[in-house]
Amino acid sequence: MTNLVQFPGLGLSFELSRVAFSIGDIDIYWYGICIAFGLCLALVFAFRRCTEFGIDADSMVDVILIGVVLGIASARLYYVAMAPYNYDTIWDVLAVRDGGLAIYGGIIGAFVFGGLACKWRGVPVLPMFDLAGMGFLIGQGCGRWGNFFNQEAFGCNTTLPWGMFSEATEEYLMGSTVTVPKGVTIDPTMPVHPTFLYESIWCFVGLALLVAYIKKRKFNGDIALRYLVWYGAGRFWIESLRTDSLLLVPSLGLRASQLVAAAAVVGGVALEIFLTRKYKSKPLMVTLALTAENRSLLAKVRKAEPEFTVEREELVASSPRKLFLERTNAYNERVKQQLKEKLAEKN
Repeated sequence: MTNLVQFPGLGLSFELSRVAFSIGDIDIYWYGICIAFGLCLALVFAFRRCTEFGIDADSMVDVILIGVVLGIASARLYYVAMAPYNYDTIWDVLAVRDGGLAIYGGIIGAFVFGGLACKWRGVPVLPMFDLAGMGFLIGQGCGRWGNFFNQEAFGCNTTLPWGMFSEATEEYLMGSTVTVPKGVTIDPTMPVHPTFLYESIWCFVGLALLVAYIKKRKFNGDIALRYLVWYGAGRFWIESLRTDSLLLVPSLGLRASQLVAAAAVVGGVALEIFLTRKYKSKPLMVTLALTAENRSLLAKVRKAEPEFTVEREELVASSPRKLFLERTNAYNERVKQQLKEKLAEKN
């Protein structure tokens, strides 16, 4: 499980093991640690910024749990469906620890099931998608380093200084599952593109751009659309370098993931232009989030008085984070007092 990974043009070499440590007979892989680390960072980011999107942190927990679990399941199923080789048993399909998660499957699953969870928990869907887009960039940027430890998801040969070589890359390129455009020749003994690194850098640059845009967003879902466009554009280019993708049109080198990426870019750009024009003269207003406690109190009041509502407050999206925190806390304190008084009247 140990690989000597070399970057000949840079004069660098690393002795890497897929296994980080073991607990008894159970091996803990770097692949899983990288994904878990990215997930944790994404959660920290979401909890820190959720108030600015009108989302209550407690209510968001259920949405994230559902989105993450079913997103990972979708990522695995998508990978298995698109893999250029067969799985012999159901256990091979479920062996996520051996690597093999397709980010587009994860994105689709997380958005679909996370959106349904938003409806269930009363979390605003589009603002949650905005947070999720930035969270995906964090998770994917970190998770790609798991591919480095596994020595997978690399590209074709390159003469660039940062070209990578290992016994694992040589062994894979000598196999029958390599997918390259017609006419492209692969030399297993030569360095390859470290596409995991390209995608990680692309994700973190995109994250920086989207974070800088938070206060400038024009409508709910704006950041989610920009995420789809940014990630799709990068993935379309990076996917063209890889040797493990399903080729749809071998003569052109067009891959299945590139088709999905192109659709994301074209659809995202079209919607971005249309919605930006639609909301051009309207500043985005964020409805302040009710806490889970207040939502519970409100449900109790409505049992006796179904038509009862609480006044909602809004704040312009470009307001400072500190103001969002102060106004949201003050708003929920007022609502809590109002609801408790209402319940006391009923009793």
